[in-house]
Amino acid sequence: MSAKQKKNAVTGQSRGFGKYIQHNWQLWVMLFPAMLYILIFCYVPMYGIQLAFREYSFTAGITGGKFVGLKYFKQYFESPMFFTTLKNTFVISATSILVGFPAPIILAMIINQIRSPKWKKTVQTTVYIPYFISVVVLVSMLNIMFANDSGVIANFLKSLHIVSRNTNILGKESCFVPLYVLSGVWQTMGWNSIIFIAALSSVDTQLYDACKIDGANRWQTMIHIDFPAILPTIMILLIMNMGNILNVGFDKVFLMQNSLNLGASQVISTYVYTVGIKSSQFSFGAAVGLFNTVINFVFLLVTNYVSKRSTGTGLM
Repeated sequence: MSAKQKKNAVTGQSRGFGKYIQHNWQLWVMLFPAMLYILIFCYVPMYGIQLAFREYSFTAGITGGKFVGLKYFKQYFESPMFFTTLKNTFVISATSILVGFPAPIILAMIINQIRSPKWKKTVQTTVYIPYFISVVVLVSMLNIMFANDSGVIANFLKSLHIVSRNTNILGKESCFVPLYVLSGVWQTMGWNSIIFIAALSSVDTQLYDACKIDGANRWQTMIHIDFPAILPTIMILLIMNMGNILNVGFDKVFLMQNSLNLGASQVISTYVYTVGIKSSQFSFGAAVGLFNTVINFVFLLVTNYVSKRSTGTGLM
């Protein structure tokens, strides 16, 4: 291709892009606030990543400290809290995904099988309500219902001899993960089912009629019609969840945490707060947070690769 042809090709591409912007400028105007938000709150703070590799000084600021390389990463790896925080974070996150991820899928398929529109809307509204309860209120409810002496659920479990009379459920390490996960499932299951219900609404109704003619029951309809229809959506959301496998919510864990269950509730996010903020070890806290982010990114890539190879669905 000659230089003139190359110039014409470039000019044509530029003209095509200009026409595209001219015809779709309204969409870009609507997208601009979201892009600006991501730029300011997601990309600009990445400038502070270098704090993990520097010895922070109050007088020198983020960029003025002495460069120490991987010193704080080694300090975290060699600390006695490394395996504890990593294990607790992974256990809570993995349990939340194993228990909490299938729950909205099953709920969406069950709601989709309800034939009465009025009853269907009633069920949907009922299961959506817990999502609008704040984390602070939710943890307060847990503290009231599982209180050692006056808690309704605690006394009920004790009356059934599921737990012993002198057991403090809120302070028992083995009870922390079930309480955290099950309360989270109860709160978010209905809201998370919305996207699956929307995906099921696009299924051709003729497929359900064909299932009835073939004599399939509702269970078989869910397995052979509903589940394959939402499988791509399931894989996309699973990949996104795996990218946050070590990002356990700080607020809920911190509110449920006490001196008795600290062995099971000390996760990476609360450890960063305790050491990095309360103890003013900002460089060490930044290193721990960066390590957490890198591990999440690796999980995201691995899950995306496995999904692409197995189902052909992925984010990248």
